[in-house]
Amino acid sequence: MKFINRKNELLALNEKWEANTSQLVVVYGKRRVGKTELLKQFGHAKPFIYFLADRRNQVEQFRELGRIIGEYFDDAILTKRGFTDWIEVFGYLKKNKQRFVFAIDEYPYLVEADSATSSLFQKGWDEYLKNSGIFMILSGSSVAMMESETLIQKSPLFGRRTGQLLVEPLVFDQASQFFPKKSFHDFMRYYSIVGGMPAYLLQLDGEKTPEENIIKKIFSPTEFLFNEVEFTLREELREPKNYLAILRAISWGKRKFGEIVNETGLGKNVLTKYLNVLERLRLIEKEVPATEKNPQKSRKGLYRITDNFFRFWFQFVYPYKSELQIGRQSEVLERYQKCSASLEAVVYEDVCRELVFGFEKHLFRFEHVGRWWEKEKEIDLVGINRKEKKIIFGECKWSAKPVGTNIFLDLKRKAVDVQWERGERMDFFILFSKSGFTEDMIKLAKKEKVLLVHGNALLK
Repeated sequence: MKFINRKNELLALNEKWEANTSQLVVVYGKRRVGKTELLKQFGHAKPFIYFLADRRNQVEQFRELGRIIGEYFDDAILTKRGFTDWIEVFGYLKKNKQRFVFAIDEYPYLVEADSATSSLFQKGWDEYLKNSGIFMILSGSSVAMMESETLIQKSPLFGRRTGQLLVEPLVFDQASQFFPKKSFHDFMRYYSIVGGMPAYLLQLDGEKTPEENIIKKIFSPTEFLFNEVEFTLREELREPKNYLAILRAISWGKRKFGEIVNETGLGKNVLTKYLNVLERLRLIEKEVPATEKNPQKSRKGLYRITDNFFRFWFQFVYPYKSELQIGRQSEVLERYQKCSASLEAVVYEDVCRELVFGFEKHLFRFEHVGRWWEKEKEIDLVGINRKEKKIIFGECKWSAKPVGTNIFLDLKRKAVDVQWERGERMDFFILFSKSGFTEDMIKLAKKEKVLLVHGNALLK
């Protein structure tokens, strides 16, 4: 697999390794985000034992683990007979005084096989490994289970871990390295479809157009991406049917709680539970205006799907699976082509909220960046610094027309309606545009000290 970026994650793990003390590190993140490759890159050139758990019974898994560890330590007897339980594993590892990395991937499968697994690991760590010098990694794709088994206060391993690492999808600039020859504008089309998940990016052929990739790699019933979303949900959830309905509603613009209730027909209490689960799995997020003092208590929340591919799939695959199964890909593709510009515009707004951090030296340090809305008014980008009482307002335009002064003047009018620290704050402005800016806007920007960003490049 092509390994892109992850410099910060590797740095964090290597710092733990160089501490030369026993470590129990939890690595978790959504399926397909690249955790396994991260572990292998970290283990490269180190004494490294890697075990991938699965859904086989415990006897078979202990036999394979014995083979892997036996081969590493050149122990023919262990290689042949395997282990019988975890306490035997921990005791064996303690006897071997050398320092090494022991990575267990897809740890939640072990918990599924035996609910006492995390309690056994707690005992193993306390009685055998915490002073052994071992570098143990527990990794998993079931975010909810990894948190419940290793991170939250009630989990058996709470207080034992020496570090944790949430592996996030790649941001736009990182993801673009998969297609280094693509321009910002060209890669935006690919990114709006599959987002920053490495496994999804690897499915695309950079020599083919987005439409050709959609037909061949997503709309084809025999391809990996065709059923990927349903597979992921079935791995994580017991009742995927209702979650599918919720995610479809959100992807089609039903973002308020009441709208989702009406669209899905689910009761309010039931829906609240389902939404909380989807948030914990980081499949959706509850977005509130960037200036809200208490985001958790805000009644202005709008739900959004966090993964670009999930959003694409629910808009252009899930509703049309019957058509795609009988070979009507071109008809569904026409629906995508009619909506592609608006889909890219939504993603461009997200990308701009990432890019703006790269311009802090021209502005101020942001504590938080998001959107703002009030009744019928909306601002694409708002960033604040509460301590310095500074705020930036921005618009992100993904259109074929250069941005003119009317966009900026409208933004200034909307900024007046934002109540945050009104009368005491310092206002800043930034405009992002796919197609550049008119001469009048460039002149006005110099006069008003407005930052202008063409695509992802700051105009000097």
